[in-house]
Amino acid sequence: MKIKLCVALLMALFAGMFASAQKVALKTNLLYDATATVNAGIEIGLAPRWTLDISGNFNDWTMSHNRKWKHWLVQPEARYWFCERFSGHFIGIHAHGGEYNFGNLKNGIKFLGSDFSKLTDNRYQGWYVGGGLSYGYAWILGKHWNLEAELGIGYIYTRFDKYPCAECGEKIEEDASHHYFGPTKLALSIVYLF
Repeated sequence: MKIKLCVALLMALFAGMFASAQKVALKTNLLYDATATVNAGIEIGLAPRWTLDISGNFNDWTMSHNRKWKHWLVQPEARYWFCERFSGHFIGIHAHGGEYNFGNLKNGIKFLGSDFSKLTDNRYQGWYVGGGLSYGYAWILGKHWNLEAELGIGYIYTRFDKYPCAECGEKIEEDASHHYFGPTKLALSIVYLF
């Protein structure tokens, strides 16, 4: 009898969880789209003010002048909405991980302890993991459409091999590491709600 009662309680719990999680959203980050990075996200309602957002990005293109910005990224995020989910202000906690192959990207950017100008003359190939906190806002555009803006700040740990140029195969540094603190998420997304 106790086992049947426990099973019935678990079934009621799961049924209640799915009944309150009837909304699902599909999205694309327009800022990634502008860099030719294929991306998509899905956000699932977990409770009246909680959602789980999972996004993925992929860029496998070599640009003109052999510039490389190849990478893939997966970024899950738990979100708390201040009013109701998919509307208004939210905060989130996210994780991220992926791989990259960057090089021949001319710039002079030095930001919070990271010298991105090294991407001008060298190529870096490696992986990264990390996490952070974010804040965002969703504007309702229509019955099924939203516009969402988000900024995340956090930490990334990376391990990489360094090459002297975008085309070279000879390593000049192997299995090096770097710690990055700063922006980890920037999104301006168009969202379709089911």
